[in-house]
Amino acid sequence: MKVLYVTSEALPFAATGGLGDVAGSLPHALRKRLVGARIVMPLYEQIPEELRENMKFLTSISVPVSWRRQYCGIFEARCNNVIYYLLDNQYYFKRQGLYGHYDDAERFAFFSRAAIEILPFVEFKPDVIISNDWQSGLVPIYYSQFYANAEGFSGIKTVFTIHNISYQGCYGMEILGDVFGLPLSAQSLMEHNGDINIMKGAIESANAVTTVSPTYANELLDPWYAHGLDTILRERSWKMRGILNGIDYDLYNPETDTNVFKNYTEKTFKSGKKKNKNMLRERLELPQRDDVPVIGMITRLVEHKGLELIMQVLDQILTSDIQFVILGSGDWKYESALKTFIDRYPDKFRIVTGFIPELSRKIYAGADMLLMPSKSEPCGLAQMIALRYGTIPIVRETGGLKDTVIDAGGENGNGFTFKTFDAYDMLDALNRALGGFSDKKSWNELVLHAMQCDNSWSKSANELIRLLKNL
Repeated sequence: MKVLYVTSEALPFAATGGLGDVAGSLPHALRKRLVGARIVMPLYEQIPEELRENMKFLTSISVPVSWRRQYCGIFEARCNNVIYYLLDNQYYFKRQGLYGHYDDAERFAFFSRAAIEILPFVEFKPDVIISNDWQSGLVPIYYSQFYANAEGFSGIKTVFTIHNISYQGCYGMEILGDVFGLPLSAQSLMEHNGDINIMKGAIESANAVTTVSPTYANELLDPWYAHGLDTILRERSWKMRGILNGIDYDLYNPETDTNVFKNYTEKTFKSGKKKNKNMLRERLELPQRDDVPVIGMITRLVEHKGLELIMQVLDQILTSDIQFVILGSGDWKYESALKTFIDRYPDKFRIVTGFIPELSRKIYAGADMLLMPSKSEPCGLAQMIALRYGTIPIVRETGGLKDTVIDAGGENGNGFTFKTFDAYDMLDALNRALGGFSDKKSWNELVLHAMQCDNSWSKSANELIRLLKNL
């Protein structure tokens, strides 16, 4: 079986979040299971020069973008035993940042159309094309409209994966023909609440729709989570499946990770985590206190990540005998408000703003607990990484957090959970974790169990392969 994985970002070339992480690891997991998986993504300006040096130019083609035809250079790279096709067009992709440009609709219409157009030129006809989120949501739409019965393209199945339904690719109706080049007959396919909605069109057009956790798949049938698409998803629930994401256990490995201060294993985690915690404190200029737990938070500073809950009770959290470290960036109101707590609690609180991958690894290795109080979390990778590094997650029971973290108050627990999106429920879970930390023997047993949890792609990749074979 052959799979083409179409994504707007993928490690190691370019990533802004969980999609890039998954796109860089899932095709590799499929390859290990003898599935011929290849990746297509844009050739962005920000891709490092050292990665560009190993790319091979294959050819260039002309891609239709409505009434225009645009140059597309096809570059090939190999990483982690997976072939990447990076599509070049300097007009669309020689810019700072992956997203947020005024013409994103046209940029990703070009990319989606090009991802199909390149197939005869790379001599790879997939059995299934998997596209991800709205940026490649036009792939199943274009395929059903223009390629399903075309010579050399027919017989391909399409899967659309929803990583985050908050971003749907909504635009005015006027771009249907002028930008997307779709016929008027496709209007009903893509129209939602009077606008063009790429995600809605992808859900309608794809042969199967997947989400990144079983709980999130169920949540998307609820208006509170679905951002207006619950009716569409309920009508198409027969082709919808929640398959839990995994993480790359070679990439996230405390035994070999070059970003941590000291490597450790399940046998040496006591001394290893202690050393990492002390060095993390030194890096962030926090006092050295062996008896005090460090709570970490690695997140985007936005409302749906639970920042409102944090702000409500942060004073109460910091009255406890703890140290609290936050790494992330996002809304200015949260960044500026959180920075005021550094002066008020200089021995207990630090916030570092920005996207700093090496520091995130040091926090995973050096913290005792990781707090994730999300309002919604389609899957979440941070809690899986935390478990891998023996850092106990404290999470709200939503999406993939519910599927991967079991409360330590019950059997086989590996973290602490709370149900309602409420600051005091979160505080209760945190206080239970602090109580657990005070019992060193039980806490070490919990840490060891956390490190032994399997959140690799082993199970999820097999489940996806079964779905693809059924298609």
